[in-house]
Amino acid sequence: MQNRVTTSSLYKMKKDGKKITALTAYDYPFAGMVDAAGIDIILVGDSLGMVVQGKENTLPVTMNEILYHTAMVSRACSYSMVVGDMPFMSYHLSIEKAIHNAGRFLKEAGASAVKLEGGADVCDVIRAISKTGIPVQAHIGLTPQSVHQMGGFKVQRDEERLMADGLKVQEAGAFSVVLEGIPSPIAAKITQSLEIPTIGIGAGPDCDGQILVLHDMLGINNRTLPKFVKKFADLSLAARQGLKQYADEVRAGVFPSKEYEYK
Repeated sequence: MQNRVTTSSLYKMKKDGKKITALTAYDYPFAGMVDAAGIDIILVGDSLGMVVQGKENTLPVTMNEILYHTAMVSRACSYSMVVGDMPFMSYHLSIEKAIHNAGRFLKEAGASAVKLEGGADVCDVIRAISKTGIPVQAHIGLTPQSVHQMGGFKVQRDEERLMADGLKVQEAGAFSVVLEGIPSPIAAKITQSLEIPTIGIGAGPDCDGQILVLHDMLGINNRTLPKFVKKFADLSLAARQGLKQYADEVRAGVFPSKEYEYK
């Protein structure tokens, strides 16, 4: 059996030039499949607000909701590192509140690390949480919790600011950084400049690893997908076919047949 992924093993993967795999997951069954597939990092993302709860964006997700989902994911994993995504306003009010909420992911939900959005503006929070012994994954570029401030889900092209953000979150103690919605050449430069691993989502092939939203890459939801998403399966189609066959067989009296009866 493989050992569970840790911050140390991620650093070694970057050093050795081995790509890091990451996906989101939100419940026990899917997390078990992702873990069994050998995915290195499972992010219990606040994206659950959109792909699981059907909301317009990630902002309404609460601490209690994401802790509930993180606990389910953690119980399913023996290999993947589980990272809990700190939701909007869970780390903005004070350093003390941010540390408390980060600690809940480890104490109550079994996560190994937390993720929060922002660059230079959140370095004091990253530094404080890291000093308590809680690994922090940073997230720069397109940050969905700032969707209103950014004027929508837009590609981020300010190379000077993005490079500075990457260096500053590393200095603050982040063990890795998600690069989202960043042109490939800029993401490549950031990756080359940092000692910590970069995990790309819509940031090209030169990042140290890649992450996608599970429901997008498996074709579970029928929402319009961003350009950077590749569908590796179409579970929605398979599910609809199975559901229709079930309904047809029940209505026709075909199911349950004798093989499914108790004698």
